[in-house]
Amino acid sequence: MNLLPLPAFSDNYIWMLHDARHALVVDPGDAAPVLQALHGMGLSLRTILVTHHHGDHVGGVTALREATGAAVYGPAGEAMPEPITRLRHGEAVTALGLRFAVIDVPGHTAGHIAYYCTDMDGAPLLFCGDTLFSGGCGRLFEGTPAQMQASLDALAALPGDTRVCCAHEYTLSNLKFARAVEPGNQALLQYLGHCESLRQAGRPTLPSRMDTERAINPFLRTREATVAQAARGFDAHVDPHEPATVLAALRQWKNEFR
Repeated sequence: MNLLPLPAFSDNYIWMLHDARHALVVDPGDAAPVLQALHGMGLSLRTILVTHHHGDHVGGVTALREATGAAVYGPAGEAMPEPITRLRHGEAVTALGLRFAVIDVPGHTAGHIAYYCTDMDGAPLLFCGDTLFSGGCGRLFEGTPAQMQASLDALAALPGDTRVCCAHEYTLSNLKFARAVEPGNQALLQYLGHCESLRQAGRPTLPSRMDTERAINPFLRTREATVAQAARGFDAHVDPHEPATVLAALRQWKNEFR
């Protein structure tokens, strides 16, 4: 099985998984890079998975469905390009012989979902849309800090070797902020150097790994004293014993961070 991040727009990735004959894609905001990859590799698109309703994730769905006849799956609670099979937490979709469990991860949007496969070529695989980024998390456009905290807790509980397929190349920007939160985090500093080398070579920083994210991502570390103290330094109203208030302060700090 082959896992590819197809660049789209300025910083999106449309994830493609294929077995040299058939393919699935995740969050195709633009049909053109998908059609180009399908043609270049001689692939037949069978399945489209969608995590949430934003245009940079659904903009190419209709064109791809019409061009290929692919089946489309997406969240039950959001406006989606029809026809689509709607999925809820605890359900699953099978594609390319793989079973993807649906996880509700509201926060970035109200009905955001993620897709998790327990074993793809020997390790788990997560398509998390804009809920979790390497070193960061999505903005809270429709959900609450408590919802995002619960969503990130659910993802952080996945096995450490889970490959984390985020939908944007935000890693270096996120790690710059993470370093401001935890300047003494040695795992973070090492990972930053690794990611800088990847980008200098023109390579994506993704997929990440869940054990890496647990070690370096402040939004998965809201229960760590160093992170809670840093958040309280930004907002004196933070309760260090309430992770959602830590997350809310971190998210606002990140929104303003330059």
